[in-house]
Amino acid sequence: MGRSFGIPKSITLGAHWTAYTATLTNASAKELQSFELDAKLGSYVYNEGERDLSPYGDLQYWDTSQRAWKTLRQANGDAHGTIPGPKTLKPRESVHVQLRFRVSNDLPLDQAYDAFTGLTGTFVDRYRDMDCTAHGDAGGGFYPRKG
Repeated sequence: MGRSFGIPKSITLGAHWTAYTATLTNASAKELQSFELDAKLGSYVYNEGERDLSPYGDLQYWDTSQRAWKTLRQANGDAHGTIPGPKTLKPRESVHVQLRFRVSNDLPLDQAYDAFTGLTGTFVDRYRDMDCTAHGDAGGGFYPRKG
């Protein structure tokens, strides 16, 4: 089960960071195994020719051990990545992650963006003697606008 706090309905493009907290809770009666955290900033692309917002954005998480913001960026330029966290999650146990994001003034506003940011927790579950991957999400959507 996931919840997020602090993602507004719209954000102003530019250097201003928007911070939010994402929480994932194990609502099941069993321990989640091979647990991994992944965060993403992007937008849904519905039609040919539409762009993803991700390469125009920055996404960071608060690294509690180093007490510093760490940037998440894929090799292709997308604002997305894995966050260090627990490898298992006991029943009713939660993990809280501080995240922040911004979207550059360079984002072309010649299309509408159905943008989102959030945290996903992925784990291995056993179903009918087969290992399956399952996940829980905590995030929200927003619309970018000029300042």
